[in-house]
Amino acid sequence: MTTENTPYDALERVFHEPNRLAILSALARSENGVSFTDLKSECELTDGNLSRHIKTLEESKVIRVTKKFVGVRPRTTAFLTANGRRQFVAYLQALEQVLHEAAKSVSVTVPKGTAPLFGRPASAS
Repeated sequence: MTTENTPYDALERVFHEPNRLAILSALARSENGVSFTDLKSECELTDGNLSRHIKTLEESKVIRVTKKFVGVRPRTTAFLTANGRRQFVAYLQALEQVLHEAAKSVSVTVPKGTAPLFGRPASAS
């Protein structure tokens, strides 16, 4: 049996979870890393939930985490690794392709006057 590579093959599960996608999107915007507190606020996660996602991403070597004291307070900062950035970009490209193909399929049956998908007018059947 031959297996064909599809865009779905590139949809890394470590990135595909919605909260991890939000975390990685936030980290991708910052070369200086993002503090735990800022990630928690931006992604609207609890301490425990964010900690678990960070651990998963760190174990996958997608992010690295530093812990240090700023004055007397501990500060945890997460950074997207170079390899993590490459993998995340590949994931986003695959996701874009999957969504584009889905939009094409759906647009064939979308009635005229329906809201456009992904900023494009829908095709009428």
